[in-house]
Amino acid sequence: MFEAVNDKVVTIDVGAAGGVVARAGAMLFYTGDVSFAPHEIPGAPTGATSGLLRQAGRAMAGEYERTMLAHGSGQVHYGFAGLDVHVVHMEPEATLRVEASRLLARTAGLQSAVTSVTSSPARGGGLMGTLRGAASGALTGQGMFTTQLSGSGAAVLLGHGGFLELPVGGPNPVVVDPQAFVAAYGDVRTEVKAALSWRDAVGRGSGEALQLHCVGQGVVYVQASEEKL
Repeated sequence: MFEAVNDKVVTIDVGAAGGVVARAGAMLFYTGDVSFAPHEIPGAPTGATSGLLRQAGRAMAGEYERTMLAHGSGQVHYGFAGLDVHVVHMEPEATLRVEASRLLARTAGLQSAVTSVTSSPARGGGLMGTLRGAASGALTGQGMFTTQLSGSGAAVLLGHGGFLELPVGGPNPVVVDPQAFVAAYGDVRTEVKAALSWRDAVGRGSGEALQLHCVGQGVVYVQASEEKL
């Protein structure tokens, strides 16, 4: 699987991993016989509302990052824009929800879907859940859509200033600045809540006006910065 070379770069044996999906422009160098091809995001919205959802997502936060599939036999090194990297090793039954802009790479065997950032069981999915996610994304600076990964494999996160792993569980939620949130691993549900009244929040773009409440069981990954990718 992925191995950290330093805090900016990871490497992986593409053949042993069964292929790697990474954001376009993330490949730094490779050795061996490796081929690259454009990769479509499985699980992206389809049907009558797909055009609306795709346009809204791109307009909100430039989601649906272009990705490339690497396959063959060789060692590939990945990094992006000098950002910090963090490897998440997935358990077979676990789920990782990460903003598309903060996902550097993943093993190709992971199942991938696209969901609203607030489409947790507590909030509901569908068109209304997605539109609620759009409103939250516009206010907090988060993306409208998030990539949901499941299965056995590994993924690499991107962030500014390093990562914190915050355990989620117990009676009290973990409250995160939405602009510092990177990903949630396990059975973690997220909900955006106002920390200030509407009058106080007007004109404030920071996460102090709106907060991301995380409940359930799992881990939340937070970058040590409010800087966007």
